[in-house]
Amino acid sequence: MKWTVLGFQSPYPGPGGATPGYLLETSSGKDILIDCGSGVMAELAHYLPTYQLEALMLSHLHHDHIADVLTLQYALHLQHIQGKRKKPLPVYAPRRPESWWQKLRFRTVTEPVDIESQTKIDVDGVSIAFHRTDHGIPCYAMEIREGFRTILYGADSGVKTDWENMCREPDLFVCEATFLEAQIPEDNVPHLSARQAAQAAERIGAKALLLTHVYPDNDLEDIRREAAPHFSGDLYVAEKGWNIAL
Repeated sequence: MKWTVLGFQSPYPGPGGATPGYLLETSSGKDILIDCGSGVMAELAHYLPTYQLEALMLSHLHHDHIADVLTLQYALHLQHIQGKRKKPLPVYAPRRPESWWQKLRFRTVTEPVDIESQTKIDVDGVSIAFHRTDHGIPCYAMEIREGFRTILYGADSGVKTDWENMCREPDLFVCEATFLEAQIPEDNVPHLSARQAAQAAERIGAKALLLTHVYPDNDLEDIRREAAPHFSGDLYVAEKGWNIAL
């Protein structure tokens, strides 16, 4: 498997940036898009044409994770007309909020598929299991396995997320670091700081941690410094184009 960062900022993109989106390439050459935030379509174009996508996985239906889905539908519609793609793109996502779920179906080019906790699917030999996180609307982490390798994509999550019952010792844990400790709101917003993400990674024995979902005004080195004392594995902070092959 290969994991590539297309966008990593939130809740909006900084200059030249993009909100969450990741390209997962399977060992057999299939391409899966995971989340599709603002600016992700432009970044995806550096790697492959849209019509080659095998599937789209949406962790949840908040705007920063789905903003480019409507643009993706336009691209696929034109590619259907041109004969470059024949089958609809499956879009795996939770059903709520219902108003956004309805928008995931567009003509015959995108087909929404409902996910919920403990849903498991197989895409070309890659197993993906969905686990509910602590967030304001239904949101699902993804436990992605191919052969003996595992990626845990944490999506959006708060401190009550039960990481230990999702996955132990993933080769890569992709976890949000929305805040620095000094920025954590008093009203218990369901997001994590860099320290909290590192502590979660240490608890589950992750071999590598990729910090993502970063507030655009935060310095990436500050995020790394806050997380480093709390995690003993390989530590990375997301940047556009960052990738790892497992």
